[in-house]
Amino acid sequence: MLENGLRLPLIPIFIESVNLHEISSAFNVNELFDFFIDRLKVHLKEKNVRHDYIAAVIELGDDDLVRLMARIEALTKFLNSDDEANLLTAYRRAANILRIEEKKDGISYDQAIDESLLTDPAEKSLYNRINEVSSLVEGALAHEEFEAAGTAAARLRMPVDTFFDEVTVNSDDTNLRANRLKLLSGIRNLLDRQWDLSKIGATILEVQNASIKLSTEEATIKPK
Repeated sequence: MLENGLRLPLIPIFIESVNLHEISSAFNVNELFDFFIDRLKVHLKEKNVRHDYIAAVIELGDDDLVRLMARIEALTKFLNSDDEANLLTAYRRAANILRIEEKKDGISYDQAIDESLLTDPAEKSLYNRINEVSSLVEGALAHEEFEAAGTAAARLRMPVDTFFDEVTVNSDDTNLRANRLKLLSGIRNLLDRQWDLSKIGATILEVQNASIKLSTEEATIKPK
């Protein structure tokens, strides 16, 4: 199926087969699909594809194996460059803040951003870039151009970095705070459209960057 690029939505086919052959209602279509996914995982691990990259795509629930493979390949390329890997770090920061604040407040900040409350140039720039990139990503995904969607998403990196450097998310003004958390939700939601990045462990570039930082810090320590 994968070798031939055969496009088949598996779950509808399984359901139709069950109906045509009058198979017992005890037959679980989802279990059969899970079997196919398990076989795909084995196939990919034999090709040295990272297990967390596989999980980041499979979590989306797509039942087209060819499309799953295309998403995994795009994710691998996405995380093998500095800008995209650094954007993953920013995504984690946004997601962690949201997880803490949403739990504390008992609400979801997956809500519309109030443009009138964007007072800082950095948050205005991020808001505009989210809207711009969202359109590009949606268009690319609609045509299954997953690498192009990743390239578009990478354009978030600079305004996201600037936002975290210059803006205090947990402002004393409750309205500003809520609106800034909505901005973070916009980042998380946009990147989650293509992959579940919460499943990704440390990338090679992140490990390398951490090693370089540690070496630099050690070199600056003066001997007593």
